[in-house]
Amino acid sequence: MSTGELPDDVELAAYFLVSESLTNARKYADADAVQVRIAPVEEALLVEIVDDGAGGADPAAGTGLRGLADRIDALEGRLEVESPPGVGTRVSARLPLPTSD
Repeated sequence: MSTGELPDDVELAAYFLVSESLTNARKYADADAVQVRIAPVEEALLVEIVDDGAGGADPAAGTGLRGLADRIDALEGRLEVESPPGVGTRVSARLPLPTSD
């Protein structure tokens, strides 16, 4: 894929993933630092948010992460949440990008 604009649905999914993750890091995890990484990787857009907060995030327990999972699933993407208690949280998604054939 070229470095041009992203498809609207991918751009919106990335926006909501970052927004929800930053909100969770501030509101629930009491994080001091958050890193956001967005990069094209193997015909996909990688979106990764890592915080140093309290950890323990559970996508099944709340509507925010569950809604993100649904949005990413609809794009045939993959969402992963790693959040061991006391260690912080890593939320990452791979959103497929259209190939230029």
